[in-house]
Parts: sequence; C-alpha cells; structure tokens
Amino acid sequence: MPTYILGLSAYYHDSAAALLKDGEIVAAAEEERFTRVKHEREFPEEAARYCLAEAGISAKELAAVAYYDKPILMLDRLLETYLAYAPRGFSNFRRALPLWAKEKIFLPRRIGKFLGSDFTGKMLFFPHHLSHAASAFYPSPFERAAVLTVDGVGEWSTATLGVGAGNDVRLLKEIRFPHSLGLLYSAFTYYLGFRVNSAEYKVMGLAPYGEPKYYDTILSRLVELKEDGSFWMDMRYFNYCEGLTMTSPAFDRLFGGPARKPESPLEPRHLDLAASIQKVCEAIMLKMARHAQAATGEENLCLAGGVALNCVANGLIAREKIFKDIFVQPAAGDAGGALGAALLAHHQYLGQTRTLRRPDAMKSSLLGPFFLSEEIRQAINERGLSCLELAEDELIEKLCALLEAGAAVGLFRGRMEFGPRALGARSIIADPRNPAMQKRLNLKIKFRESFRPFAPAILEEDAAEYFEIDGPSPYMLLTAPIRARHRLAPAPGDAAAGLARLNIPRSNLPAVTHIDYSARLQTVSRSANPFFHALLSRFKARTGCPALVNTSFNVRGEPIVRAPREAIECFLATGMDALAMENFLLKKTGNEPAPSPFAGRAHLD
Repeated sequence: MPTYILGLSAYYHDSAAALLKDGEIVAAAEEERFTRVKHEREFPEEAARYCLAEAGISAKELAAVAYYDKPILMLDRLLETYLAYAPRGFSNFRRALPLWAKEKIFLPRRIGKFLGSDFTGKMLFFPHHLSHAASAFYPSPFERAAVLTVDGVGEWSTATLGVGAGNDVRLLKEIRFPHSLGLLYSAFTYYLGFRVNSAEYKVMGLAPYGEPKYYDTILSRLVELKEDGSFWMDMRYFNYCEGLTMTSPAFDRLFGGPARKPESPLEPRHLDLAASIQKVCEAIMLKMARHAQAATGEENLCLAGGVALNCVANGLIAREKIFKDIFVQPAAGDAGGALGAALLAHHQYLGQTRTLRRPDAMKSSLLGPFFLSEEIRQAINERGLSCLELAEDELIEKLCALLEAGAAVGLFRGRMEFGPRALGARSIIADPRNPAMQKRLNLKIKFRESFRPFAPAILEEDAAEYFEIDGPSPYMLLTAPIRARHRLAPAPGDAAAGLARLNIPRSNLPAVTHIDYSARLQTVSRSANPFFHALLSRFKARTGCPALVNTSFNVRGEPIVRAPREAIECFLATGMDALAMENFLLKKTGNEPAPSPFAGRAHLD
C-alpha cells in the first residue's frame, strides 16, 4: 500500500503544499497561484487540495502531515526578543503575539479542520531550517553533501550548516536571530524603497549599476564578519527587533538620509548601496561555503533558504570551485519548506531509505497543475477569441517565425513550475538578439522598472559556448558571465554612470546580457522539457541563436499565471503579441475584447 505524506508551509511567506508517494514527489504548488495574492501567507488550503487531487487520494489515505517549523520555538523568540528590548520592543511584540496566537497555537486545529475526521495519520512539526536543509539535500543527486541554509529567520536560526548522508540530515552549527544575512539584505531592500520579503531580487538586479562604495562601511560599522562566515550585527542600526521598520535613525545618518520613498527616482547613492550590500552578501556566502567545505570535508554542496535565491552569489560559489558540484533547491524560500518537511517525515520519522535520482528528484520542478485541451478550448471560447489548433511541429515553426519577427509570446504548457522561476511552462519568451526587447518587455508587458534584467533559456549543449559555465543550470539559479567572444565593443555612452548605461547593447544577446556582462541562465535539456528544447533547437536552426528570453508569465504585482483564464487575461491586458497554450495559438489582431480585471494588479512589489 503506498505511503502518502503531505507537507505544508504557511503563515510567514509563500505558503505552499507538497505531496510525496513512497518518497517520490507527486505534486507541489504555492498557494499564491490559486488565491492570486502574491506571496500568500495564509493556510495553503487550495494548494493542498490540488496536491491530493493530483494523486487521486483523500486525506484518509495520508500517513502523515508535516509542517515546516515549530510554533512553540517561535513564541520563545518573540518573548525573549521583547524582554531583551523592553519596553521599546512592545509595539512589535503587541503586533506579533496575536498573529502567533491566532495562526500558530491553533495550527493543529486548522490542519485538522482541513483534513477532516477521516484523517488518522500523524501530525508532525519540524524545525524551520531543518526543513530547508531537507528540501535541498533529499532531492539532490548527491549521496553525501554539506548543506547551507540562509534566510531571514526561522524560529531562532537565521543560517545553518549541516551534513546530509543517505537518508539523514543533521544541522551542526547555526547563526541566531537577530543576526541575519537575510534580514541585513532586507534592511537595505527597505531603505532603497522596495518591499521587504518580495523585492530583494530588485536590489540584486540594481547592484551592477552602482559601485560598492559602502562595502567597507557596512563591514566596519554594521557587520563584524569572521573567517568562518559567521557574523555579528550592530543592532543600533536596525529596528526590526523593537519597531515596525527595518532600519533605525542611526542607519539613516550613516548612509546620508532617510529611506527612499517607493516609486521615487533612484539616486546614484541608491545604486551604490545596492552594489555594496550585494558585494557583502557575496563575501559572506563565499566564507560560509569555504567553511562548510573545510568543516565537513564534503565535495558537494546543497543550498536552501531565501538567500539561496541570490543567483549572483550562487554563481560566484560555483565559479570559485569550492565544491565539485552544488545543488540549489528551486523553491529555496519558504515554499520549499513544505517539501522539506514532507521529506523529513518520510526519511527520518518513517525511516524510509532514500533513492538517488539523476539529474535530481525535482522532476524539473514541473510539479503544479496542468490543463487539458478541452479546458483550454473552453476558456478561449468563453472570451470569444479565435485561435489555431496545430500539430506540435507546426506550432513550433509558427512560434519561431513570430519570435524572429520581434513578437513577445506567452507560453502556457504542461505542469506549472514549483518555485519563483518560470522554466518554460508559464513563460513569456522573445528573441534575445533584439536590442529593444528588454525595454519593451519591462515597460509594455511586465509593467515594471526599466532596469530589471531578463534571463536567457539556452540549449544545455550550447550553454558553455556562450557563458562561462561548465555544468547545467536548469532552475535559473546561477548567474554566469557571457564569454568574451560574444561581447560587443564599448558603445558611445558606455562610460556613463548609473542608469544612464541602461539599454546599451553589451553582447550579441543584448536582451539578456546585464550591464556587467552577466546573465541568470536556464539551461534546457531534452529530457527535462522536450517541447521547450525542440523550440529552442528549431529557433537555433533558423537563426543560429540557441537561446530565448525567458521571463515569468505575469505582470508586476501578480503571481505567475496558473490557469488558462489567467493566461488569456494577462495576454489581453499587456503588449504580448501571441499566446501558445498547449497546441492552441492565439495572435493579436487588434479586435480583441477588453481584458477583465485579474487579482493582484494593484499590489506593486
């Protein structure tokens, strides 16, 4: 009889559910894709319901339900933090305690209500960072590995070093709250006028436009960094322990004024601050990785936690050759904690043997819902749209012709991705050779800041020809420099400073080459995604270019689309030229109906 385990994460950031069958990942999805509230934090009822439906089971067939942290330890942190900062920390404590009481103390009751009286399995709770570590190690292709988890904060831990071996994961060392690389990066995110816990990637994208002029200031005034990657933060400059902001007046004085107001112009010092905190993040992650190798003697590394989504730092670790190989959990943030908790229940609680899978056990992270042709046709007909239904080869040929002609195309095919990256199932694609494409995608389709870079999807067999990378990057979690032979000579204006350098072509793939000649790339193999690989191969045969722009199928403030209706409305509401949903092709004619409102567009991030 199969053993099913449901993992859950909720009530902090990116609620999600994941389901295992005999240790194999059956399904996983973030709740935001169902509720259409970006970074949804409420109980993941719809995601869990989907996971059960994907397996064709009910709650009574679950052997266990596993949750990704221990609520009582979080209460311990809240109480100790309040006592340490009393009475100044009362406002923060007064806000946090009712939320904890409502969400965490009654969590078993909430889980039980969802599962119903038929559920007779075990209800398990695992430490937050152990869940992160499990999410990275168990699906990895390694028999043994060092494991680093780095995020804002779990219960008490903000970063951990552990070892995975066989079916066991153990944490050896930790950094504890309030000293946190994730919260340090978020403090600068807040100070730069972006939303904490959702826009840290904007700081990473902004960093190459500035100079790390404040690097030494951060490491001499804010952070005391040790050789093993551990650090101490001077809390006089931060306010997250005792108030409702990330930074204090002392932080403002140190960096030349108050926090930038959201949507206001970016000044040169903002660019330099972004460059500085990114360099600090890289320095800390490098020291952590070196210490992890020295302390464990392992030749492979697994990474998880929100900071593991910093693909620039990941790429640097990979290029430094500290480890033979690294694996980053595609859903490295809290969503992946649901998967980690389920895997802990299977391997550690139930004691089940781990089976190695290659290239990994994540199934290309295509673990979400898919839709039948009949469902897609119904959604198209409901909106009164015309379309072509094509054989796959013919669809690929027409898509390539559209892309060559400068079209931006929505691609909706197969199972939805688990994690924040679009990997060809819910993507917007375009020709990376077009120097105007970055600006067009940002301003006319994504409705977001003009400085934001785009990622290339490239045939795995051609990646090393274009980028300084010697292995696959299937989950778009590594940044690599483009090779010198594909770079362009400096253009007029290239010596300008800051955002004045925006939109100056830097390579023969200008739409995906950032101003520092880097790109966050996705390598595509035939086994991982046959259709996307075939599309890239045909585009290469026609143009000589083995890559496409690949960005997530959403607009600013929206979660990635899940269902056909959402894809259609996003298509109608933006400057997209065409939409391919399975074997249906829709092209703009100018006579389309007006788009319907779809949830979340007002929530700018």
